[in-house]
Amino acid sequence: MNQKVQLEVCANSVTSAVSAQEGGAARVELCDNLPEGGTTPSYGAVLMARKWLDIKLYVLIRPRGGDFLYTDLEFDVMLADVKFCIEAGCDGIVIGILKPDGTIDKERCKKLITPAKQAGLGVTFHRAVDMSADMYNALDDIIELGCERVLTSGGKATAASGADTISDLIKKAAGRISVMPGSGINENNVAAIVQVTGATEIHASARSPVRSEMIYLNENITMGGKAANEYVVDITDAGRVKQILTAANGRFFTI
Repeated sequence: MNQKVQLEVCANSVTSAVSAQEGGAARVELCDNLPEGGTTPSYGAVLMARKWLDIKLYVLIRPRGGDFLYTDLEFDVMLADVKFCIEAGCDGIVIGILKPDGTIDKERCKKLITPAKQAGLGVTFHRAVDMSADMYNALDDIIELGCERVLTSGGKATAASGADTISDLIKKAAGRISVMPGSGINENNVAAIVQVTGATEIHASARSPVRSEMIYLNENITMGGKAANEYVVDITDAGRVKQILTAANGRFFTI
């Protein structure tokens, strides 16, 4: 009998996290600023997510968008965030640091991982692996560090386009670590991705646009400096979570 595929939802807010739980997700990766690839959420968001979630809560430890090479000050922020996640009762953290040459910064990663694991938290290595110089060597380093899973799009923009590489990584991992496809996964492509890769965990945001209830609208300005609709917010949709899980476990799509 095939192992049931579990879904981790990348939740951009506590509202999204609660919707993920309602839809049947096994775990939430709580983060902020998804347009930048995700950053560490606020103190309040972590505390409220822990209060409202019965499923596992993992928190992204990433002080800014951009690359994964951090200054000493940024690394100190990451250490402080890990400490807070432990104190807040989170189930795990999501980390990733690279050296300038594109290899895994094992020394710094270990400094984040060790206190987390000592406190009983799990550790996921995020898509920094997709920006590494050699994903296969990186996988060995991530396993050596003791991470329980690695999130990857196979070095491509989306998991669908990197599916063959993800499949190779799963074979290379040989059960030593869970390799979890993520990026661009939805209810229409998840079954094909599962079929090609053999993954038993998947990662998606499952968001839908939700319009603001504001009556007065000033459409002559945007707050972020980029073209955006300030009166629409993308929030995880419990219905889409259910659809992704149904498709992932039904596997009725073809390549």
